[in-house]
Amino acid sequence: MIGRRVFLKDGALSVVGLSMVPGFLRRAVAALSPQAGKKTLVCIFQRGGADGLNIVVPFGEESYYRYRPSIGIKPPGSGEGAALDLDGFFGLHPGLEPLLPIYEQGDLGIIHAVGSPDTGNRSHFQAQDFMESAAPGDKTVGTGWLNRHLHYSPDDDATAFRGTAMGRALPKALRGPHPAVALGNINQFRMSGAGSILKTLYSEDSNSLLTGASRDMFDAIELLKQANPEQYSPAEGIQYAQNPNNPGPFARALMQVAQLIKADVGIEVAFVDIGNWDHHTDEGSIDGLMMQSLVPFGLALAAFYQDLGDRMEDVVVLTMSEFGRTARENGNRGTDHGHANIMFVMGGAVNGGKVYGEWPGLEREQLNEDRDLVLTTDFRDVFAEVLSGHLGATNLDPVFPDFSTDPQRFKGIVG
Repeated sequence: MIGRRVFLKDGALSVVGLSMVPGFLRRAVAALSPQAGKKTLVCIFQRGGADGLNIVVPFGEESYYRYRPSIGIKPPGSGEGAALDLDGFFGLHPGLEPLLPIYEQGDLGIIHAVGSPDTGNRSHFQAQDFMESAAPGDKTVGTGWLNRHLHYSPDDDATAFRGTAMGRALPKALRGPHPAVALGNINQFRMSGAGSILKTLYSEDSNSLLTGASRDMFDAIELLKQANPEQYSPAEGIQYAQNPNNPGPFARALMQVAQLIKADVGIEVAFVDIGNWDHHTDEGSIDGLMMQSLVPFGLALAAFYQDLGDRMEDVVVLTMSEFGRTARENGNRGTDHGHANIMFVMGGAVNGGKVYGEWPGLEREQLNEDRDLVLTTDFRDVFAEVLSGHLGATNLDPVFPDFSTDPQRFKGIVG
């Protein structure tokens, strides 16, 4: 009997959700055959509270420029550093220029004024927790929405990598009763010395109860190794970062997700973090920390899209952040914790080329608590639409506790 967690730390593989090894491993590696054509959802969490008002700029709002005299993004057509026109009212931050062609060809959609209805919370940790549990305001929910989806939409052909997070720690979104894996840098993946010893101990001459289960565990390791991590390179001419020799953790993680999807290891849900979005000071317009965050973000997302090519027909990328920022800039050329925000939805199944959501306005009387963009779309409606429209989920009620999902509220952004 082994506890709820087994970590092969040296190999950068964590298998989480065990009650006992034999049962888990027989379920987790039920199928080692190729999983080509499997629908995949890639969730990206921008931790720190990204400034949606400067990422997708409401340049049609005069009050936007009154509130942001030094960090506002200039309207389209006004020279260097101007927003990239999306629809005559909204513009994309120029640091995200690589995403504009994807938007224009209809594979990238944007939802504005979206987020958590929990208005009394401006704590990063609590807001992230609520978004990952998909239970805003309820601290008692200990499981994640993605894990509950996997649990309540069983797949008899699932591999150990059906739910995969890139990183050494499993995010709350993937914690719960369904097995999930957390992968570190797979370019460094290997069978550790301790793992080799375990394999010997669990050989045919060992305890018969453990032999089949342990064989499954090592088959899972071999399945990951089939991705040939040390030999992988993106499609010709595609760079995930300005310096491909030192891409940074986010670009590397997205590249490895692409690698695993191409290797058909059975990923249905992947989760990637990107931090450093808490820009209280020196956020700037095109000359501050925001630009330094957006450039690698946009490059990596565009490269991921290009790298997967036709496979993007089966992949949807969903970005999120725990809350937005205040409408007004502060005295340090930055912004403080706000409320509603933006989400990107990218993929071949996306009805893109449009900014979705009801725009609430930025005049003083239209703001939340006289400071924030008002929420008009609950993030759970977006989650539910993506699960339903892309992954084909039909059992949504247990995924979203105390929340009634209603297709009438879906935006039509997927499917």
